Amino acid sequence: MPLKNHPLRKTRKNRYIDYPDRSRDNGAELPFLCYLPAHTGILSLLVEIIVFQRPRIEPEYQRTLKQLRDSGIIVFVNKYRSQFEYFFCHTRFRREGLPYPALGFDYRTLFWQPIKRIFQATVFYTVHLLRHFRLPDPYETDFFRTMLMEDHSALVSLIEEKGFYHRQVESRTDPLEYLIKMQKTLDKPIYLVPQLILYDKAPQAARLSLIDIVFGTREKPGRLRRLFMILIRPGKVLIETSEPVCLNDFIHTPEAAELSEKEQAIYLRRHLVDRINRHRQSITGPILKSRVEIMEEVLTSKQMQKTIAGYARENELSIHRAQKEAANLLDEIASSYNPRVIKLFDISLRWIIRAMFDGMVVDYEGLNRIRQASKKGPLILVPCHKSHLDYLIISFVFYHNNLPCPHVAAGRNLSFWPIGPLFRGGGAFFIRRTFKGEPLYPEVFSAYLHKILEEGFHIEFFPEGGRSRTGKLLTPKIGFLSLVVDAYLKTDWEDIQFVPIYIGYDRVLEEKAYVHEMEGGKKSPESIGKVLKARKFLKKKYGKIYINFHEPFSMNEHFGGQPNDYPAIKREERKKRLYEFGEKIISAINRISVATPHAIISATLLNCSQKRIYYKQLIANAETYMNYLLAREARLADTLYVERQNAFNSVLDTFVSNKILEKTSATADEPPANPIFKIHENRRPNLEYYKNNCVIFFVPAAYTALSILALDSFQFRADSLYTHYGFLKEFFAREFIFKPEATDETVLYENLDIFINDAILAPHPSLAETYNLTSTGFRKLHLFAGFLTPYFESYWVVLNFYMRYTIRSIFDVKDYTRKIEKLGDRMYKRNEILRKEALSRMNYKNAVERFADWGLTGHEEGREVLDACIEKVQFYRRYLPG
Repeated sequence: MPLKNHPLRKTRKNRYIDYPDRSRDNGAELPFLCYLPAHTGILSLLVEIIVFQRPRIEPEYQRTLKQLRDSGIIVFVNKYRSQFEYFFCHTRFRREGLPYPALGFDYRTLFWQPIKRIFQATVFYTVHLLRHFRLPDPYETDFFRTMLMEDHSALVSLIEEKGFYHRQVESRTDPLEYLIKMQKTLDKPIYLVPQLILYDKAPQAARLSLIDIVFGTREKPGRLRRLFMILIRPGKVLIETSEPVCLNDFIHTPEAAELSEKEQAIYLRRHLVDRINRHRQSITGPILKSRVEIMEEVLTSKQMQKTIAGYARENELSIHRAQKEAANLLDEIASSYNPRVIKLFDISLRWIIRAMFDGMVVDYEGLNRIRQASKKGPLILVPCHKSHLDYLIISFVFYHNNLPCPHVAAGRNLSFWPIGPLFRGGGAFFIRRTFKGEPLYPEVFSAYLHKILEEGFHIEFFPEGGRSRTGKLLTPKIGFLSLVVDAYLKTDWEDIQFVPIYIGYDRVLEEKAYVHEMEGGKKSPESIGKVLKARKFLKKKYGKIYINFHEPFSMNEHFGGQPNDYPAIKREERKKRLYEFGEKIISAINRISVATPHAIISATLLNCSQKRIYYKQLIANAETYMNYLLAREARLADTLYVERQNAFNSVLDTFVSNKILEKTSATADEPPANPIFKIHENRRPNLEYYKNNCVIFFVPAAYTALSILALDSFQFRADSLYTHYGFLKEFFAREFIFKPEATDETVLYENLDIFINDAILAPHPSLAETYNLTSTGFRKLHLFAGFLTPYFESYWVVLNFYMRYTIRSIFDVKDYTRKIEKLGDRMYKRNEILRKEALSRMNYKNAVERFADWGLTGHEEGREVLDACIEKVQFYRRYLPG
């Protein structure tokens, strides 16, 4: 349709312009300065070559833009109006072959234009000014619409000087309102892509420095500061994008559908600004206040002052004395979050990882999910705890992947000088093991936790309560979890996300100390002396570090979408819900655990009933375990996928050099390719630690295998296994935590299918749900059942303790651990138990707690329960490998 007959054309009286439709010529014949052609001027070419080559665009961002280009119109959105950012995006994206903003809503780019176009624009604007006494308006001719429909992209800025005055007072066209009107006439979607260019990912301080005042803030730097960052530190410049907004979907949301177009534009602007702000905070973290300022706000809050006054009255103290006690407690707790200290830790940890480890394997797909979740609010990071390095690992990964480092809950035993002040600077805050005897301490701690959560900091704590000395995950401790939930309910956050994280090592630094403690040795306290002695670890290699991230859990979803009802729940019900949530976290970590070559070889060695084993037989047994792991789709160390044989050989060599194994040949004529390995008996607990790193994958198979062996028949029906499987799972409930939604029947049949595929079982040709045990299957079942042998022996030691002391009624709860350990040592020496790894303090503790759950407390009235447990344990031990 000719332009003069176009329905949008207006008379001169209505301010639309009477000139021909030349806007289709890619802006060349109608030289609006809001259009920047692909080939820019000499000045811009020089700047492009010198300045804009080095900042990197993330591959994920590139994929997103290419996908959007194929399905709709792209309009980039930045927060502040900036000619520099407009030209930056235009140039950098074009060079990468990506959609780039050729149009800038309300931009005039005279000096970036080619010389010929500058001349054309000068003539065009001058002639129009002389004829109409005002500058030409690209909105009035639908220049933007035409160019966008021809697959050009654009840039719109949300905030600019006098932006409100221009839109609301002078009634200039609002770009967002224009796009909304345009979208309502199109079938093709318009995608608004919020974009963020960060020149510095350090958090903005609460108070502006002189540099911020003179050269602009980190969020909105001035020209010189931007130029300095681009030229001197281009690697620090980040180009990030938030989740695109489909304009068509947005204007049909319940919140926007009933609004006028002008109101929709206002609502859309707020929504986009909020999205960009949240994105920025997900990278830099919240505005950084000083330690003194945080403490001041905690102590002077109304609730804290009320608590201190009540404490003073109850203890007959002066208010000044109570205030001092509260301040001292908070000084003991509070971190001193400092980006410079975090940078120091980064340098140190990079050196340590290079010196001691063979690299770090990070789940970047899971990390991207965490990045998206962090845009909604602060995260609660809940990793497993295997080593003191865990305190630093998550912060290290976050720091290198443009996420703010978390505040980390650490035990007060780590607050000694000089480690304590350094850890505080890295974001650590310290907590006592117990709150008993200190009525003011939990109130102060809870107030501080609420404050850092309210500020928007991520929080990291270990749901197991402490480091696992056994290699497997411990049962959850709900004390700190309860404090986090209480703190969250006092904030304004709509929801909070818990992120289960697995941190694993091929070998841990504390291996020797853990074995010593599990065998009954005393834990040595942390001190500067231990730090200095740690230098010897730098001379060894400990394999790889593995970090996996589970899908975040919503706090609201766990509590049925009604978290505010939580405080009204009775105490016992509250504890039950928290423990269920803790189990959910532990189960999630178990699912993303990594099976390593060290774990597989350790399991193969320990579960073999022979004292000596040939290399070929050992590898065959290891392959049996590998087949099971692959069938379960378990996560494996990368070396188990590409060079499994070399990985196994490397582990065996390490164990031999560390004197855990003895390597010999049967005779002088024995082929060197098939040596014999023998475990040094006193080093079996070392192997048990690494075996437990992967034990959770094999426990369902172990339950299934022992259930089959307990039937004592080469032919059986599947339903005959239910009772045995259910008992074993219940019996070891304190040892192993599984995903709660999986039924026993489902898991049992999954394992039967895997056993069939590995030729352990064969389905009966005519009888339904009936299976035959193969000749090789009997031996393989013992390999799986062997995972339970040390646990049954540990529980047998505890039952013997009850048998000896129940009738005499001299059971002392406080002293039971030492008595059980001595009894276990005697039973091992008398060959009443065969596995040295069964002499485990943690196994004893779990056994006592499990028997207590059943009513066995060590007194005469529990005799029937004791007899039933003895009968069951003796029954199953008959079918376990020796």
